[in-house]
Amino acid sequence: MDLAQAARFLRAGGVLIFPTETFYGMGCLAAHAEAVARVYQLKCRPVHKPLPLLAAHAAQVADVAELAAMPKGLAAFWPGPLTVLLPARACLPQALVNAEGQVAVRVTPHPLAAQLAVEAGGALTASSANLSGGEAVRNPQQLDPALLDALQQMAQEIPMPASGKDFMHNQQPILLGGPLPAGGLPSTVVEPLGCAKEGAGRLRVLRAGAVSVAELVAAGFTVE
Repeated sequence: MDLAQAARFLRAGGVLIFPTETFYGMGCLAAHAEAVARVYQLKCRPVHKPLPLLAAHAAQVADVAELAAMPKGLAAFWPGPLTVLLPARACLPQALVNAEGQVAVRVTPHPLAAQLAVEAGGALTASSANLSGGEAVRNPQQLDPALLDALQQMAQEIPMPASGKDFMHNQQPILLGGPLPAGGLPSTVVEPLGCAKEGAGRLRVLRAGAVSVAELVAAGFTVE
């Protein structure tokens, strides 16, 4: 599947696998509620665990979250593997929003993932391409055959425009190309907590990952 086909498939409500800076991800357009439900179904993921989002640039983040709530200094880690909890926009499906009204989002440095988000027209869900609880992979040969079969079957059910109905019969919904994911640690997930008395931003680390606590502290943040 090439980039134009992948973007068209996402706009139709499809779910596909694509590379990110850390691991292969499986996702859809964040604004497409039916597609979001398909991701949960494919991954067998509990619906109370909101999916993280991936954006091509800050403007796409602003479409899904209140970017004004982003603490000063955190933007220096974007593009990069830092996922930030921000107040969600009302346009998002409820499944992507936590109990506090927040959505988890990052700007990806992976060139193909960023291009995909641009061509598809918005931020993408970007959970790892595995069944819930399974191991994340950085090589397409490591993808779970059961997941690929389920993804292929679901792809046949996506209502495509007449001009695009045939191409999915001969292809798997996988976008390949660009640099391989780096592997290693997943993106770090942080929740901004406001400012301490001395004015430094406060963060709670919800998942340790590729951006270390030491890097956050060096940027002037108090980490809890």
